[in-house]
Amino acid sequence: MMKQVADLSVKELERLIEKAIKKELQSLMLDPDYGLELRDKIKQRLKSSIASKKRISFEEVKQRIGLV
Repeated sequence: MMKQVADLSVKELERLIEKAIKKELQSLMLDPDYGLELRDKIKQRLKSSIASKKRISFEEVKQRIGLV
C-alpha cells in the first residue's frame, strides 16, 4: 500500500525531497555524449584550434551569443 504525502513524517518527507532533488541534479549533470568517440574531422578541428594563435575574448563570445 502506498503512503500519501499527508501520512509521511517530516523526516520521511525531507528524505523524499532530498532524493528527488539529488536524482534530478544527477540527471542534469550527466554528459549525454559520455563514451562516444570524436570523429576524425572534429579531432583535426580541435587540434587546429589549439595550435592557432587567434583567440576571441570572453566579452566577444558573450556578444556573439547574445548575452550582452
